[in-house]
Amino acid sequence: MNMQLVTGNHAAGHSLSLAGEANRGARGAVCGIYPITPQTEIVEYVARFPFSKGRVIPVESEHSAMGVCIGAALNGARAFTASSANGLAYMAENVLVAAFYRLPIVMAAVNRTLGPPWNIWADQGDTLMFRDFAWVQFYCDSNQDVADTALLAFRLAEDPRILLPVMVCMDAFIVSHTSMEVELASQEQVDRFLPPCSVPHRLDPQHPVTVGGMAFPPETLSQRMELDEALRRVPAVLEEHRAEFREVFGREVCGAVDSYRVADADRIVIASGTIATTVRDVVDEWRARGENVGMIRIKMFQPFPGREIRSLCAGVAKIGVVDRNYAAGTGGIFCHEVRANLQGQDGPFVQGYLAGVGGGDVVPGLVDEIMADLSCRTAAGEAVWKGVEP
Repeated sequence: MNMQLVTGNHAAGHSLSLAGEANRGARGAVCGIYPITPQTEIVEYVARFPFSKGRVIPVESEHSAMGVCIGAALNGARAFTASSANGLAYMAENVLVAAFYRLPIVMAAVNRTLGPPWNIWADQGDTLMFRDFAWVQFYCDSNQDVADTALLAFRLAEDPRILLPVMVCMDAFIVSHTSMEVELASQEQVDRFLPPCSVPHRLDPQHPVTVGGMAFPPETLSQRMELDEALRRVPAVLEEHRAEFREVFGREVCGAVDSYRVADADRIVIASGTIATTVRDVVDEWRARGENVGMIRIKMFQPFPGREIRSLCAGVAKIGVVDRNYAAGTGGIFCHEVRANLQGQDGPFVQGYLAGVGGGDVVPGLVDEIMADLSCRTAAGEAVWKGVEP
């Protein structure tokens, strides 16, 4: 067991590097890097790693960092990078291209508030702006979750049934710069878990083709349908690879959702990222007082695990969704998705809460206020802002 006290950034850099090294018998690894707080330590770790067959390429912008990954993946290499906030916004054009080219790129995304005004603290708005870009998105709640999910991301992205890029997201500073005990993978384990990267449509000089040429409406429609079909396959394929992860590493890695004390709950709070760890503790406190409350943590946002949410919420009277993000004028993004997936079903109302937006602390007392507000409600209303100073 390789248990070490490391930050979330260290955990991400370690897993990305070992995954790249595991492809040394095939086309090697490539990482396009550009620094931005608070993810810089990830690419610094990767830049120091002694790859047997790989290149780390410093570039002049985040747009180019993803461009490097696109070029590498099109040539069959295992490609990965990391970014945050406005760096992700600058990268946006190539983020879209990576998915529409069906390239299995993995990106560690440290969730940071988009500016201006400039803010380096945690907010999920930077990655959620790519909701419709056909990237699989995972939101991690701990350093161990980051280390394990980064490895799982490569296995999922490179599966020939999927061939889509994957984001591994973590809360800025709360995870990225906080040290926790993490069981870090060994190179031997990663070699066993990750088969050689094979991109079936990689470029071949002996058979030249045009990539990204003009497409007429019927071809574009067909391509969008193929993307949709691949996304719909993700949940089942993810479960297969979770089982393989368990076999190799001897521990579980969370899948699309994680539920806590929901079997007999009449009220459920839904959260993601590190907020979910706080909600779990508050659920225990309310249970000790005889209150039938539960929690669902949404780890996989895209594709959204609607079927699992509907099943877990069957028979529940009230649902509260806590969002560390804000969609201008309409509330929280996770809340919108939960409502959309429960539409047409008899049962619970869904109340949205905005907490930790812009990086504010979501402490147990604040979650307790959310529980109390949800318990007193008889119907859903506008999203409730929490943690706002008077």
